[in-house]
Amino acid sequence: MTKNIIQIKGVKKAYKEVEVLKGVDFEVEQGGIFALLGSNGSGKTTMIRIMATLLKADSGSVVVHGFDVKKNPGDIRGCISLTGQFAAIDEILTGRENLIMIAKLRHLKNPNQVADDLIRRFHMSEAADRRVGTYSGGMKRRIDIAMSLVGNPKIIFLDEPTTGLDPEARLEVWKIVKELTAAGTTVFLTTQYLDEAEQLADKIAILHGGKIIALDSLEGLKKLFPATKVEYVEKQPTLEEIFLTIIGKKEEK
Repeated sequence: MTKNIIQIKGVKKAYKEVEVLKGVDFEVEQGGIFALLGSNGSGKTTMIRIMATLLKADSGSVVVHGFDVKKNPGDIRGCISLTGQFAAIDEILTGRENLIMIAKLRHLKNPNQVADDLIRRFHMSEAADRRVGTYSGGMKRRIDIAMSLVGNPKIIFLDEPTTGLDPEARLEVWKIVKELTAAGTTVFLTTQYLDEAEQLADKIAILHGGKIIALDSLEGLKKLFPATKVEYVEKQPTLEEIFLTIIGKKEEK
C-alpha cells in the first residue's frame, strides 16, 4: 500500500480581505510526482510556502512526512527542499563552490565529497569549476536543483521550475525530475505549462477559486472531458483542453 507523505485538509489563507485558499484538501503519495495546476494568482505558490513552513495558514491541517507544520516546523525543514521560480544561486561562485556552501550550511560531514557526488550525478564535470554567472539558463537550473538535493531530502518542492527556459532546457529539467523520482524522492511540482504536468505527473490537482476542483491521474482527468469526436483519427484531449473544460464547468455553476 502506497503511503501518503503529505496530507492537506481544509487549508485557508487570506491576504487582508482577499481569500486565496478557501479550504484546500489533497494528499500526495510517496515517491511520485504530484503536479498542482492553476491560473496565475490561484494560490499555488502560497500553498507551497505553507507546506515548506515559510508561511502560516489561517486554518486547516498540514502534515508533511509525518510532521505537523504547526508543531514540528524544524523537522519538516530537515526533510524537504524548495526550488523557486528563479535559481537561488551565487553567480560569483563556481558550481562546485555553491554545492559545498550548501553542504556546510546543512552541517554535513564531508561537503567536498557531497559536491563531487552531485556533480557526477548531474553530469556537470565540465562546468563545475566555472563561475555560475557564465552558465546557460538550463545549466543554472540544473545546479539549482542539485543544490536542493544536498542532504538527500525526502520531498522536493519545485515551484514553476522551467519558467523562462528554452525548450531544450525544459526537456533537460524534465529528465532530472524523472530521475529524482526513480531514486525515491517525492516531487511536488507547480507549473504554468500544462504539457509539463502531462509529461511528468503521476497525479494532477487543479486549484481554482481557492479550492481543489479536480484531482486524478491524467487518464482519470480525461474522463471528465467530453467524448472524443472521430473524424479521420480519434483525437485524444490534451491536458490543456481538460483544464479549460474543468475551469469552464466550474465557472458556469
